[in-house]
Amino acid sequence: MESSIITQVQKEGVQALPKTGQVSRSSLKQPRSCNIFKALFCCIQAQSPTKPATPLPPTSQQPLVETQENGTFVKESQVSLLPEVMAQDQGKICVVIDLDETLVHSSFKPISNADFIVPVEIEGTTHQVYVLKRPYVDEFLQRMGELFECVLFTASLSKYADPVTDLLDQCGIFRARLFRESCVFHQGCYVKDLSRLGRDLQKTLILDNSPSSYIFHPDNAVPVVSWFDDVDDVELLNLLPVFEELSQSDNIYTLLDQLRGH
Repeated sequence: MESSIITQVQKEGVQALPKTGQVSRSSLKQPRSCNIFKALFCCIQAQSPTKPATPLPPTSQQPLVETQENGTFVKESQVSLLPEVMAQDQGKICVVIDLDETLVHSSFKPISNADFIVPVEIEGTTHQVYVLKRPYVDEFLQRMGELFECVLFTASLSKYADPVTDLLDQCGIFRARLFRESCVFHQGCYVKDLSRLGRDLQKTLILDNSPSSYIFHPDNAVPVVSWFDDVDDVELLNLLPVFEELSQSDNIYTLLDQLRGH
């Protein structure tokens, strides 16, 4: 499958939009035919998640990354992806937050009600990316920034995701931004390996709509439903009480097990 800049499986194409130019709830159904734009969108394979790999040791040890040499996968030591914890975030849980279909939805199709229009250069030509913000995303990020050390982690390329995040996070909620090059490409998926962050895994969470993104650390995940254009969506609002409770936890695994009913 051809590589792309924006993260999500591109099997949902864009049907003709209503005459007003507004995104309809049924606008993402059929396969997208414009392969040139997949140079901008990153693909995560549409497959059932493989059996999770055994999580790597947290914090004190140097994180490891899977690379391929002569057809054999080996583990290499890597410098932590994140800088040292800032003074105001000492003692806080680290939350890794996805971008596309978690906080926003982006399209190359003109949308009259887009919250942002971001120019992105592809093969020497500038294209406009139309971005919709998920309902309650501003309130959600504001509260998350008060409770946690927040990190943006997307499998998109920075040429798209960085300017979108600049517009989305004007208050500086995200302490760091990680893009596709910080992912581990594993069995056709861009995986966000939390053991490479340099944070205690017992105090690290990931919010992502794609299970493939956290197959190395499923026990650290707070799943979120994918969002495209539903103006009545309240997912982020409903997640705030969950994160309020998690922010007080000394060990996120215990509390997440309770919340999952285990």
